[in-house]
Amino acid sequence: MYRKEKSIQIKSSASALYSNLSVLPIPEKSLTYFTVVHGNVLNMVSASGDGLNFSHRQLQSKEGSITASSSLIMQASWCVLPSRVLLVLTSQKGIQMYESDGSIMVYWHALDIPETPSAQAVFARGIAAARGNFICVGTSSGSLLVFDVPSKGTNITLSEVLEEHREPITDIASEVSSNKEYIADLVSTDDSGLLCVWKAGEDFKLLNKIPAYGCTCSSVMLWTGIVVAGYSSGQIRLYDALSGVMYAEVNAHARWIYALDIASDSGKLLSGAEDSLVRIWKLSKSTETNTAEIEHLHTECVTDIQICGAKFCDGEGSAFAVTGYDLSEIIRYTQI
Repeated sequence: MYRKEKSIQIKSSASALYSNLSVLPIPEKSLTYFTVVHGNVLNMVSASGDGLNFSHRQLQSKEGSITASSSLIMQASWCVLPSRVLLVLTSQKGIQMYESDGSIMVYWHALDIPETPSAQAVFARGIAAARGNFICVGTSSGSLLVFDVPSKGTNITLSEVLEEHREPITDIASEVSSNKEYIADLVSTDDSGLLCVWKAGEDFKLLNKIPAYGCTCSSVMLWTGIVVAGYSSGQIRLYDALSGVMYAEVNAHARWIYALDIASDSGKLLSGAEDSLVRIWKLSKSTETNTAEIEHLHTECVTDIQICGAKFCDGEGSAFAVTGYDLSEIIRYTQI
């Protein structure tokens, strides 16, 4: 069971975007960072461990490092690399990378904007740190951009462009368990629902394509070699990353799923959807039968809120936070 804690107020409300909440716990400083996107502004809050002290910062989407731009931010997420942590913003104009506290922008990548505006919007969406020193970002053309990030400094380079998707990328996730034995360590998905499973490295290798089945896959996670996919149908599906075999299908929500998260240490899964429900599940893997199972643990109704972001606040899943469309606060829950 979880109980509701005091909410964190933010400067402006949350936009109705997938995965519109990112959380970075910093245990050594007893701090937790939160980010929420609103239009062309990113709201950033650092909260003390006792929940009494807050510090606010706002970042605007920029066109390059000089001019302010009105382009909408599509997503923001922290990427934890072996030697550093970067805050990555994606927008209609490009990709920005900041130091983890948002103080300094270390890299800007402009998207290719066609000279003649087409019917299709241009944007970047889907952010994940891949094994090694790579950050992967998806685009509306279906490309995955792979950035090689040095251990310090601003010499970030676009090292590879992966072209397996034909629809706009919706989400990218890397393997969250600490076990290094799993070959598959990255998964990407798009508006059609196609899932691509990758092995990261100096040359990214496509390991498997899990076909779409008629629904947008809005959120995806990867844990101990299991792909966990959330769909516009409200369903959650579990697949084996390498074989593509479906382990389980759950009718988890009545509406579009907007957020998934996994507590890496405990295997708890969190799902949040337009139906105002956050559900907590337990994932488990049987080595004997080589299958994965999903068990329902808890449901929290966030009354009258269209949920657009939900994240665990630690690796055990003992606390989680939720954002909702047009809501100027982050709602927190802790385990009783």
